[in-house]
Amino acid sequence: MNVHEAITAHTRKQHAHLEQFLELEAGRERAIDEAVARCAAGQPFSVDAINEWTLRINKHAQNGISPTRVRVTEQMIRDFVALSAGK
Repeated sequence: MNVHEAITAHTRKQHAHLEQFLELEAGRERAIDEAVARCAAGQPFSVDAINEWTLRINKHAQNGISPTRVRVTEQMIRDFVALSAGK
């Protein structure tokens, strides 16, 4: 394999890694939106789905160039909803 082919293969691998990250991030954002909506409506909510996506993102990040994400607590959701309501 020549240098050009090696660079192209590496670039494709990085692109595929980032595409997968974007899919995982979208799932996490959907889970966050759901928890925020439930909390704002005064309904019971859980951060379990958010943190499952977070775990998947962080495992994925170990094999490439994508960022990691922090685990979310129920208090973080409550605080976000309270700050959003105050705006």
